[in-house]
Amino acid sequence: MNQEKIGKFIAECRKKQKLTQQELAEKLGVSDKSISRWENGRTMPDLSLFKPLCNELNITLNDLMSGEKVSKEIYQEKFEENIVNTINYSTKKLTKYHQCLSLILIIFGLFISISAIMIFKNESSWSSIYSVFGIIIFLIGITKISHPLKWYKRLIIILITFILSMTILLFTDYLNVKLNHEAPMFRITTTYTGNVIYYDTLFYDVYRCNFDTEKEYWTIEKNSKKTTTDLINYCQ
Repeated sequence: MNQEKIGKFIAECRKKQKLTQQELAEKLGVSDKSISRWENGRTMPDLSLFKPLCNELNITLNDLMSGEKVSKEIYQEKFEENIVNTINYSTKKLTKYHQCLSLILIIFGLFISISAIMIFKNESSWSSIYSVFGIIIFLIGITKISHPLKWYKRLIIILITFILSMTILLFTDYLNVKLNHEAPMFRITTTYTGNVIYYDTLFYDVYRCNFDTEKEYWTIEKNSKKTTTDLINYCQ
């Protein structure tokens, strides 16, 4: 559909009906700025307004979509052409809506994950819960934005994105433990034994020796199975 041509036609028909933009807007339940944008060809009326607009301007849907009065001789031909154009227009508008929604989900998901790391203390399990929740929302956005692709390509993109996202979160968590001496967010268990706090994660173990004293120090090791006696003697 030629938006500029249709816009000029709407303005022409409105003037023939001796209606101002404000009057037409009130009849259709929209703002006069919307009417102005239609007539300038910047936007199109919503599909739900096509019929009411035609009634107010005393024209047919075929006339509106053609941007001119359609003669009886070519009415059927124009009608079929306009049907195809309307379907294409609706499809493009729906695609644009899905893309905007996808971007919002992606940004919102990242915002939640980053906020969880910055706001919640690592001793709280909420940091890991909200981080993973943010990644899930982020993946939903990726799923929607990759919708035009074949299902197996979408699946590959989602899996790769999930693996990369979790890798970044886990690596960031490890650096935070190593550099800032804070409890790992993604820990399986936390054990308090004597003067040791033991954090068990999937890939490494963290020992906080002499916690809450001047002699406190942190140690990171590869995963190993230590007994309670081992933990008690670990920092001695």
